[in-house]
Amino acid sequence: MAITGEHAQDVLARLQSWMDAGSDVALIVIMETQGGAVRAPGALLAVTETDSIGYISGGCIDEDVKLQARQAIVDRKPRALRYGQGSPFVDLPLPCGGAIEVLVLPRPNPGVISQALERLMRREALLLAVSCSLGVSIFEADRPVASDEFIFHYAPKLRVRIAGRGADALALASIVDGAGYDTHLQLLDTDDIEAAQAAGLRSVQPLSTPSELTSTYDDAWTAFVLLFHDQDWEVPLLQQALAGPAFYIGAVGSQRTHERRVRALIEAETNAADIDRIHGPIGLVSSLRDASMLAVSTLAEIIECFPGKARAAPVKTACILLAAGASSRFSDGDKLLADLDGLPVLERAGASINADEGVLRLAVIAPIDDARRHWLRKSGWRVVENPDTREGQSTSLRAGLKALETEQDVEQVVILLGDMPNVPANHVQSLIRCADIPDISAIMSQSEGVLTPPALFKRHHFKALGALEGDRGAKALFLGLQTGTLSVDLSPDLAVDVDTVEDLNRLRETVNA
Repeated sequence: MAITGEHAQDVLARLQSWMDAGSDVALIVIMETQGGAVRAPGALLAVTETDSIGYISGGCIDEDVKLQARQAIVDRKPRALRYGQGSPFVDLPLPCGGAIEVLVLPRPNPGVISQALERLMRREALLLAVSCSLGVSIFEADRPVASDEFIFHYAPKLRVRIAGRGADALALASIVDGAGYDTHLQLLDTDDIEAAQAAGLRSVQPLSTPSELTSTYDDAWTAFVLLFHDQDWEVPLLQQALAGPAFYIGAVGSQRTHERRVRALIEAETNAADIDRIHGPIGLVSSLRDASMLAVSTLAEIIECFPGKARAAPVKTACILLAAGASSRFSDGDKLLADLDGLPVLERAGASINADEGVLRLAVIAPIDDARRHWLRKSGWRVVENPDTREGQSTSLRAGLKALETEQDVEQVVILLGDMPNVPANHVQSLIRCADIPDISAIMSQSEGVLTPPALFKRHHFKALGALEGDRGAKALFLGLQTGTLSVDLSPDLAVDVDTVEDLNRLRETVNA
């Protein structure tokens, strides 16, 4: 186990052992970060009255978080804490700027912790739902996300299977194991096996004959590295790895060595597309002759390819605010410019996406809507005109999507309505967070069992969204999808829209209550 306990499996394993021993514990989860942050949302820290595992920063706030968690264990109440910008802890600034929000959950459900750990140890991906009101639970995508829930994805640990001999194989195994990753070492020579065992490497397997390779148990989070030159072994070992789901397959040697290896694989009737999966020569740095440097270079290349690594840069999101409606049912002028507690309805609706969140913001209006254009531009929205507004809401959505055609790095779009002024920013943030859940590509809000905007769709749905006609909106596409959908709860008082003067008056009463 890595000393820091940075992987969820390490933290949960230690947490369960403490709970089994009867200790009082707390689980701390990073909920959100702003600006620079050492760790990503979802990172875990666990504490008892005297011990801890995991970390949430470079050390500048961890001790205070542990203190707060130990107090929460005593009073048995969750605590939401913020450090950095906007924090009440003015004596604990973050040197890197920004902010970190964490949730302290005292005495988490032992059954949930056990089930979560079992999934990771079975090398299954894990989704945890975390909220102040509901605590922590295993999330299954067949239920709505509660309004205050954060969903975090945890991949199994990186596993590296190394087949080789000599210093290169031993050095890579030592570095991988020291970093806390799963290490499986397959060796030919007795001296290497004894050296590996003496170094404390636990998973060491002798290679007997090329014709009798044992099962690998490779999975999508496994890297295979070949670290010796012996064609009798190279071809069967590489063919075995290529037949499985390993995300990385690499083989040591020069470019000339790799070309010879490729020819041997072709002669052995290996599929050309499979051969192209092999990294050779391995490593981010070429022509290294020291085993330790080759090991570091190889591990760095493996990590760069690893599908479960945490990325610092978020997926780029665009928002399309549909604000081209004619207000035909509103008997007192333009409903989107009507006053609601000192601000136009439209400006309130647009406030659910903040200008500083790195989201590309587009608002669609009719060409004649100069007053709406003024308010939108004042609030920092890029305005897109839709000359076909009379043909239905779908034309406004199509106009917004067309404006995104040149934005190739946009991977998902949030769809908002200009007449829904009560949608809070944290709800839209929930949609964006849920888009990180694997295999989820379409998300809608849900109010008392009824689907409603806002909605989020991944880029591969843009063509289908643009093909909608008349007043058919994103809901029509969402209902037609068989898989990959998710809904996020939005309370009825936040899901209201303004169609009539009566609607607006009811909203005014709510705001002033």
